[in-house]
Amino acid sequence: MSDTDLFKLYSSRILALAADIPHTEPLPAPTHKANRRAPLCGSTVTVELTFDGQCITGYSQQVHACALGQASASIFGANVIGRTPAEVERLRDELAAMLKGGPVPAAPFADYEVLLAARDYPNRHASILLAPQATLDALNAG
Repeated sequence: MSDTDLFKLYSSRILALAADIPHTEPLPAPTHKANRRAPLCGSTVTVELTFDGQCITGYSQQVHACALGQASASIFGANVIGRTPAEVERLRDELAAMLKGGPVPAAPFADYEVLLAARDYPNRHASILLAPQATLDALNAG
């Protein structure tokens, strides 16, 4: 990877998102929990959440990932509370499609546009998908 490619991939916006991940404090009484690991890079995300049977009412995440995975978790965490499982699943599918050349996910997740440059780096895609996938894992296990 050239220096130009690295600069393109790790833009200042991505680094700012990675530095400001929301909902990192543990929840006092989570109803659901899951851990997800990206096998290629070893990134991990652990999520705890509360779910009222309709939507996510509380969310906490511990993120140990590259800047791309951290930026993704930041975007996801800023928008996940109040979402239904179907909305999280749709976001995960739209994000995976975006990384393969599709459109940017719909609002409220349109900020994923910042990760368009990651399309050219398939070895980073699993890290970018960690937060929504771990959330779905938690909802499915609960």
